Amino acid sequence: MDFSQLNKASAKSFNEQKALLKKLSKGQTVLCQHCAQPIQLDLTAAKGAKGSAHCAKGCTHIELDLM
Repeated sequence: MDFSQLNKASAKSFNEQKALLKKLSKGQTVLCQHCAQPIQLDLTAAKGAKGSAHCAKGCTHIELDLM
């Protein structure tokens, strides 16, 4: 089985999410690709919990491990 296409798609997705998080951490406004709502970065989670980047409708939701 050839995993090269899966690996490429996974790497592309990771890099897109990384770029999105960089923009959000700089205070830039980023809109959700699906609903055009602003994506919010929430890092106020309690210790051991997860932070997130999400839009109001929830179609974009990225969980972040905070250590």
